[in-house]
Amino acid sequence: MRHRRSGKRLGRNTSHRKAMMRNMVTSFFNCEKITTTDARAKELRKLVEKLITLARRGDLHSRRLALQFVRDTKTVAKLFETIAPRYTDRPGGYTRIIKLGHRAGDNASLSMIELVEEEFTAKPKKQKAPAKQAAKAVVSAPVEEATAEEATAEEATAEEATAEEATAEEATAEEATAEEK
Repeated sequence: MRHRRSGKRLGRNTSHRKAMMRNMVTSFFNCEKITTTDARAKELRKLVEKLITLARRGDLHSRRLALQFVRDTKTVAKLFETIAPRYTDRPGGYTRIIKLGHRAGDNASLSMIELVEEEFTAKPKKQKAPAKQAAKAVVSAPVEEATAEEATAEEATAEEATAEEATAEEATAEEATAEEK
């Protein structure tokens, strides 16, 4: 059983895989985008996102935790001073993976992983009504519609009545003028 074993092995033993990922993370933060295979890019994304989130905190403990993995002080300084401040308002999703096709030699699927550069705009949160109030609103809505239909029907009959009264008044006024002559 493989319960709670996350991550791909990528065809390497543990020490080789950790060294490869450390080198890829270091290269990624130096260049801000790299081209690699799909599986490696997906594994790299997990590590990069965690390190950027760590760098957003910006304290000494976070810096030391990042140095445990990256092991290059200049790269960690770049991560904390230039890369992390770009993403202070973004709640995750700092990277993008773009599929590039297949490699000529072994037909491996290639991808480019890069940092997301566009500005993040937070969507306004919708105000949710409690379930009881929502149910009452649903029940009261047909009643309001029925009253609205009744009101329009009453207005129509009122308009017809005023029109009949107006024609009746005109008729009496014409009769009165005819009698005077």
